[in-house]
Amino acid sequence: MRNDQQSFRRCFNSSREKVEQALKSLASQKPLGVPARLWDAMTYSLLAGGKRIRPFLALESGRIFGVHEDDAMAIAIAVEMIHTASLIHDDLPCMDDDVLRRGKPTNHMVYGEGMALLAGDALFLMGPGYAARKLEGCRRVPAERVLPALQVILDASGPSGICGGQTLDTEEEERDKSSPWRIAYWKTAILLRACIMAPAYLGGASAVEMKCLSSFGSHLGVAFQIVDDVLDVSGRPEQLGKTPGKDAMQKKNSFVHLGGLEAAKAMAIDQSRRAKVALSGIRRDTTVLEGIVDYLESRNA
Repeated sequence: MRNDQQSFRRCFNSSREKVEQALKSLASQKPLGVPARLWDAMTYSLLAGGKRIRPFLALESGRIFGVHEDDAMAIAIAVEMIHTASLIHDDLPCMDDDVLRRGKPTNHMVYGEGMALLAGDALFLMGPGYAARKLEGCRRVPAERVLPALQVILDASGPSGICGGQTLDTEEEERDKSSPWRIAYWKTAILLRACIMAPAYLGGASAVEMKCLSSFGSHLGVAFQIVDDVLDVSGRPEQLGKTPGKDAMQKKNSFVHLGGLEAAKAMAIDQSRRAKVALSGIRRDTTVLEGIVDYLESRNA
């Protein structure tokens, strides 16, 4: 088991280094017509660090389904832009009103609320456009596979994805026992699911494999959000890179609020188990994806 964990860590760290290099290269080349201050605000948050879990999932899914790394990287960078955009907006005073993200001042604390709003909008839109340009005319991927890959990302970003989840998270009437599950799926799991499914579309995964990946991503994402809720209670700012205790201050109906700390931990373990079961229907090497389940369940930040 220890060797498996060490092997996973090496794979994860190698992936993260490649993603960081790709993001730095992107940030160093401001597109024509983009105002310098807007680009500065966009890249400030894009380069702020983080675990880069979503790009890792995209790259690993690409590997499993035989997608060239450059093509999987196009998806990886796109989803990281979208995720970063959601964090910028999530931190705004009109949402969670946070001053710390990834151990640094939040975007609006540095650039102001208006610019932070625009930076988030720009990254939301740039992500899918970036992937489309990179994959356009790519001879390695049949053209008919590109649109479904982009569509699953777009669906995860819009009103039936992140935006819908954020809406549920801010509505007072969303305070029943099922609301943490709905919010976790729409706000967190649906983008993690898209990270895995989009490269699989590029690689021509079967309908059965796509169903397994959808289930895996959904359970993994919910487990991720449950652990986030636990860390909001038990974590420290220097570990989390953000302000803990926000859920309680804002009276959110989190998984910890739903059943207590120990019950939430048990829910995370159960969702992780279900994620691994979903992978058992795929007759390919999914060892690394199993490793990410254990990594996310046991993280402390």
